[in-house]
Amino acid sequence: MRALFLGLFGLIVAAAAATNPAYAHLGCVDVGEWVAPGSGRIAAREVLSSAAEQSVVLLGESHDSADDHRWQLQTVAALAALRGKVVLGFEMFPRRVQPALDRWVAGELGETEFLAAADWDRVWGYDAPLYMPLFHFARLNRIRMIALNVEHSFPRAVGARGFDAVPPEKREGVSAVAPASEAYLDSLFSIYRKHPNKGRNPTRSDTEFLRFVQSQLVWDRAFAQAIAEHVERDPAALVIAIMGSGHITYGHGVPHQLASLGVTNVASLLPWDANAECHDFSPDLATAVFGVAAALPLPPRRLLGLMIQTAADGVRVVSVRPGSLARSAGLRVGDVIVEAAGGPVKGTGDVRSAVESVAPGTWLPLRVKRNGGTIDLVAKFPREKNPAAK
Repeated sequence: MRALFLGLFGLIVAAAAATNPAYAHLGCVDVGEWVAPGSGRIAAREVLSSAAEQSVVLLGESHDSADDHRWQLQTVAALAALRGKVVLGFEMFPRRVQPALDRWVAGELGETEFLAAADWDRVWGYDAPLYMPLFHFARLNRIRMIALNVEHSFPRAVGARGFDAVPPEKREGVSAVAPASEAYLDSLFSIYRKHPNKGRNPTRSDTEFLRFVQSQLVWDRAFAQAIAEHVERDPAALVIAIMGSGHITYGHGVPHQLASLGVTNVASLLPWDANAECHDFSPDLATAVFGVAAALPLPPRRLLGLMIQTAADGVRVVSVRPGSLARSAGLRVGDVIVEAAGGPVKGTGDVRSAVESVAPGTWLPLRVKRNGGTIDLVAKFPREKNPAAK
């Protein structure tokens, strides 16, 4: 059965490369091919068989890339067939929503109920349809899903005040981080210095930079610690962890923290986009990478131009961007949106869904509570420009 599955997997990849013109030569990696950085092309059978024998497989992604998520699904399916018992960990969920994941896998929640219980729109916010096939695969096969993340307020507090300033009861069980390698510090500093609010001459000794490093290490440590706990709890299961590629590349982030926790049987697998620079393709990048076609640009999302947060009686407006549709509609900071498109608003996801359902050139009616009263407003969405028009 194992040989048959891997043979079929290889045929699928080969057929796609032969029939789809998008599967063209990329330079670093051919689309539909596995490559071991520093060694060259490697057969899918070899990559997957080796990965299935590890304790942990880390699968990277660009969060908004549909092809990255399709690749993750086919890789998860292959590993599940080979190993038999797997667990799926997700960066997308904080620990507190673990009961929602358990109920989803058990078949007790529908999609809408699951996303609401998991606080998807507030915590993650990327388009849920990109991830739903993975979630359905877990439920279909009764594969345990585990929440790897922590509340965003924890790393933000570390970034503002430092790890030691956060009370132990606010750390969600995350232990002291393993220090970053010099290479990781170099990488993080290149990100830090590009931030528009960091001044003209930031240095690696800046207190603000050191706290930025600590906050990034908290993310890595949180994921690694959740993974390590499940490895210890059930050594027979393969833990497959889904997360942004930046936490995996070059072994700096989660792999480094896992090693400090004694988990070293780890395979790091990444999708490789055709737009990526080949000078970044070094032997220590990952265990193996899979070539995916350059992502097509997504259509621009319709936006009202405001920040909102869930309130007891609807969604409260936190800020309104100057020149936005929200400002033109008359929305103000402090308003509470209670209806959108004629439907009740219970959370931020309701507003987002209403906005995304509006066709260009049409109007979105809103009912808002303000100063003890209720008023009706209308956001008018412009027509899309015709690129062929002169």
